Amino acid sequence: MKYMLIMRATPAAVEAYKDIPFDEVITRMGRYNEEMIKAGVLLAGEGLAEDVDTTGFVVDFASEPPAVTDGPYGEIHELFNGFWIIQVSSKEEAAEWAKRCPLGPGSKLEVRRVTDESDFADFADNEYIQKESEWRAAEATAAAAAAKGDEAP
Repeated sequence: MKYMLIMRATPAAVEAYKDIPFDEVITRMGRYNEEMIKAGVLLAGEGLAEDVDTTGFVVDFASEPPAVTDGPYGEIHELFNGFWIIQVSSKEEAAEWAKRCPLGPGSKLEVRRVTDESDFADFADNEYIQKESEWRAAEATAAAAAAKGDEAP
């Protein structure tokens, strides 16, 4: 099962992090990521830019065409700062990895299961369910070829 660990901060967490040298934050996160890599559970993970006012935007689908604006983003606790996607055997294992995350007081991890093909079994004849399966297979083939140093077919 895949789970997404979504990093969220409160104003208290933001303040607490100001007292920690950024090099230490990077080291803590690096160790955590390394543990997950060595355990074979980390599939992806990224931090998100803090400068949402200059690089981020919102697409609001309340109108036609959808409106693109520079905000509002909502409260700090509504934003997320980064994520990991892990492959584990159970919800309990996902919770164990989440509890090891080196976040401080005021921070939270929202943990959500990532859907897979089995969630859409009732729609297996849908054109786009079939295409997505083909896309994933092609992506896996290309990744395997790249890992071996071959060119993708």
